[in-house]
Amino acid sequence: MTEPKKDAEQHADSLSNEEKQDILNSFQRFQDYLKNKIHKGEKVGLDEEQLAKGAERVADYLNKHQEPENPEEKLLQEMWDVADKDEQRHLARILVRLAKEEGND
Repeated sequence: MTEPKKDAEQHADSLSNEEKQDILNSFQRFQDYLKNKIHKGEKVGLDEEQLAKGAERVADYLNKHQEPENPEEKLLQEMWDVADKDEQRHLARILVRLAKEEGND
């Protein structure tokens, strides 16, 4: 069985800089990207908790490896930095819910 955190990091590392920038340049594109990944996760049977853990891994990766590209991402980064692990889990759940409700189809 593969390690989800390592898989997420490898996937993020496999994206070209151009692909990363395209996703990060617009908060709406970021939400759409996240919504797409959530939809794929739901198709393979991931529940809300597993989706939130995935969002937490993505947020952790972005916080460590990417500079915010817009004010919304800057706010998320600052919130992530001051949050403890439990609060980060809550933020991840909120991001999943936001992406599901607000992202474009």
